[in-house]
Amino acid sequence: MTGLEATTLAVVIPGMTGPGELLILLFLILLLFGGKKLPELARSLGRSLSEFKKGKREGERSTLPEDDKPDPE
Repeated sequence: MTGLEATTLAVVIPGMTGPGELLILLFLILLLFGGKKLPELARSLGRSLSEFKKGKREGERSTLPEDDKPDPE
């Protein structure tokens, strides 16, 4: 990929972050929260995500017609 193609791609997809931006974000998060707080934040984020997925699955099951509902496991 030439420099012109990379510039064009950046113009087409302006919200796309590269590895440099991700490293800067990780560094800023580390500065803001500190090393001791990061594992706790990651755990709570994982729990929140799993609860969200669980609620989404339950919502999808409740909106299915009776004929299309999967058998309970």
